[in-house]
Amino acid sequence: MVLLHVLYEHAAGYALFAVKEVEEIGMLLPQVEESVLNIGKFNSMVSLAAFFPFKSAQAALENMNAISEGVVHADLKLFLETNLPLSGKKKAVLGVLDAKIGAALQEEFSISIQTGGVVAEIGRGVRLHFHSLVKGLTAQAASKAQLGLGHSYSRAKVKFNVNRVDNMIIQSIALLDQLDKDINTFSMRVREWYGYHFPELIKIVPDNSMYCRLAQLIGNRKELSEENLESLEEVVMDSAKAQAILDASRSSMGMDISPIDLINIERFSDRVVSLAAYRLELQEYLRSKMSQVAPNLAALIGEVVGARLISHAGSLTNLAKYPASTVQILGAEKALFRALKTRGNTPKYGLIFHSTFIGRAAAKNKGRISRYLANKCTIASRIDCFAEVPTSVFGDKLREQVEERLSFYETGDVPRKNVDVMKDAVKEATDVAAEIKRKLEKKEKKRKKREKKLQELQADGETNGEAEVENGEAETPVEKKKKKKLAAEEMEVQASEAPAENGAEDTPAKKKKKRKADEVEAPAEEATENGAEETETPSKKKKKKKTEAVEAELEEEIPETPVTEKKKKKKKKETAE
Repeated sequence: MVLLHVLYEHAAGYALFAVKEVEEIGMLLPQVEESVLNIGKFNSMVSLAAFFPFKSAQAALENMNAISEGVVHADLKLFLETNLPLSGKKKAVLGVLDAKIGAALQEEFSISIQTGGVVAEIGRGVRLHFHSLVKGLTAQAASKAQLGLGHSYSRAKVKFNVNRVDNMIIQSIALLDQLDKDINTFSMRVREWYGYHFPELIKIVPDNSMYCRLAQLIGNRKELSEENLESLEEVVMDSAKAQAILDASRSSMGMDISPIDLINIERFSDRVVSLAAYRLELQEYLRSKMSQVAPNLAALIGEVVGARLISHAGSLTNLAKYPASTVQILGAEKALFRALKTRGNTPKYGLIFHSTFIGRAAAKNKGRISRYLANKCTIASRIDCFAEVPTSVFGDKLREQVEERLSFYETGDVPRKNVDVMKDAVKEATDVAAEIKRKLEKKEKKRKKREKKLQELQADGETNGEAEVENGEAETPVEKKKKKKLAAEEMEVQASEAPAENGAEDTPAKKKKKRKADEVEAPAEEATENGAEETETPSKKKKKKKTEAVEAELEEEIPETPVTEKKKKKKKKETAE
């Protein structure tokens, strides 16, 4: 009697099922297929021997990665060692659904492994009734575990990176093409509309964007004068052209235009100018995205053509999968199928025709250089797709090779061998990648250091706050300010008291001066209180000056302390009485 155990890997954990009546099952395969759908019959044949749940989502992901690669994980090894009867009279057979992991288990445990046939049917039944066979596991919990693990497994496999998404490039190049069409259409509309008023401007200024800016600036041509010449020069960037516009406005054959029509033309011109400015910004954004996602392709063939190739292929990964012959005619599918249908000549190039290399080649060499360029584009796209650190080293080297091939077609100079070029590129790329990694590590260290400092500061603040709360001294910001103010005042008082303690007390001469000043101040105050409207005599003025001088001397000699101020107030009261 053979004892069969079936290993089943689920998102929730590992399960080991014992199968009854193995020989009968082996003989009755059609009956097994029917009984799998019935939970009652299936339970009579298969029973749960052991179940090992995963501790966390991370542990589940690690185990699934190991199984997909055909490696026996430590958790699986421990589970089988604990629950599988390896020694005994009955010969144990382990049924495994995946042949790859089965071979690894056979090497590890030296037991007979069975895959396919009956094991596949039992596995199908276990998959169907798993939540019923394992106690405490519901169908909802099992599906949630599968979904979570599926997402994390896919994310780990794809190595999802936000900065290297080529969808943004596809959308940007589509918008750029649409903007080109729209700006061209709108500019023609402005030319036609403003041409009724100033038809001579069309011949002088052929550029669409410049024409719209001039239409916005000039407005009514009759109001154009020598004063506007500087502003015209700023737009046109040519003094002769600006003068020609001014002369044409004076002798124009155009019809007169009403202010309301002119307002509408100016508003529409403003929209066209803003669209042209946005197009430039979008092109800069596309350039930056291409340098992040496909730097080698951008360095080789240019940002716009590279973006068009990615957009046409659907993604950078799809482009990397294409052979060089497909990349060569990418974008010329209609011409290809028409040529196949009519048995004519197939196209030599598609989207790559917009690169500068094919335009520079002679007519007889266009097909040869397009084939060579497509080959290099395929290499560049594959490097961009699968490289961990994006660098443009390979793209620059491939561009040099295309340049050399062009010169070879023209002059006959023998280009360098591809092996030598690639060796140099690999060496340079490793150095650049190491430098980039070092910079990233440095940034990461700085960030961690900053976070650590912030955490320490927060912890110190919390501990100080707790201590203040315990002592009943938790202060508001206003109270803290008051405290600081009081402390500053105390310091000032101490500083002013120090000279007095060192012997800088009032001498008899100073006391006399003080009394004199007080006597002089008292009559002046009485006079103001009584509202005396007498005019000041020269003697009074002299007295006033004298008192002011005395006060200044006193202020310089003796720093005012709270005690002296009190004495002054007392004296003033006495004199007033």
